[in-house]
Amino acid sequence: MKKLWTLSISTAVLLGLTACGGKGAPAPAAATTTPVSSTAAATAAPQAAASGPRVIKYGGKEYTVPAKAERVVITGAFESMEDALLLDVKPVGAITVGGKFPPLFASITDKAEGVGEKAQPNLETILKLKPDVILMSTKFPAETIEKIGKIATTIPVSHISTDWENNLSLLGDLTGKQDKAKQVLDTYKKDAKALKDKIGPVLKDKKVLALRVRAGSMFIYPEDVFFNPSIYAELGAAVPNEVKQAKAQQNISLEKLSEINPDYLFIQFSEDENKETPKVFEELKNNPIFKSINAVKNDQLYTNVVDPLTQGGTAYSKIKFLEALNKSKLVQAK
Repeated sequence: MKKLWTLSISTAVLLGLTACGGKGAPAPAAATTTPVSSTAAATAAPQAAASGPRVIKYGGKEYTVPAKAERVVITGAFESMEDALLLDVKPVGAITVGGKFPPLFASITDKAEGVGEKAQPNLETILKLKPDVILMSTKFPAETIEKIGKIATTIPVSHISTDWENNLSLLGDLTGKQDKAKQVLDTYKKDAKALKDKIGPVLKDKKVLALRVRAGSMFIYPEDVFFNPSIYAELGAAVPNEVKQAKAQQNISLEKLSEINPDYLFIQFSEDENKETPKVFEELKNNPIFKSINAVKNDQLYTNVVDPLTQGGTAYSKIKFLEALNKSKLVQAK
């Protein structure tokens, strides 16, 4: 199911913003939802002064940013929220869920102001916060990013899981925490290799699938989205054809899930994402067809091994997923 990402803002405010130009800074070029290349890490231009504005490159575009961004607003990009959690970056404005900050982000939102829901940023609030940099999601349409870009430099952060390193490096570079970002990345890669050595033999020749229950339905994702890169590229499990063929978030029926018949099944379920169908997961677990799946029959169903609000393809998600697997039956079974 494709969500419509829109602005929650009055026409009058938009007109006023267009007139003032947002601190007199020109809007950056409209961003697209094209995935960021894995080689396009955020890097500062060599001529940039250490104490003044500088130019960085990210996703094939250039952005003028302060030497160190002190006032960061994150809207629509839970990927950046998770990166901020790892680097202990406290945004002045951040995404809310149901009008509140999720407990997951409590440590970085204690002094933040809510700037709207994931798909509905509040432009008036963002304007009042006078941000140095605004981090959005590539899921937003270009026209929305362009409008918010009139407030301050706005960088669309990739929602594609394979861009997780670039995303973390971007936030580290913006906030002067490059060393911490590098340390996080280096540690994760070592730990992931160690886990693959443990878990690789267990997953060999087995069907492994990760899905999310959202709005009362089950969804699978492409090979480079959600927790899939961790499962397939890093831990060595074979990629099911259904995952290879998925072009985006894709609805999957219970009958199709039974046909795939995974040996190991990871399910993420959040009540916040299933408010109209709060019993759907309980009903699923009690369904005879679901019970007949190999993973369920053999006690290899893993539910919410990490916080269900995590995106799956961020450094934080990957680290927490790795930690959970290290403590799971998968490793103990080796």
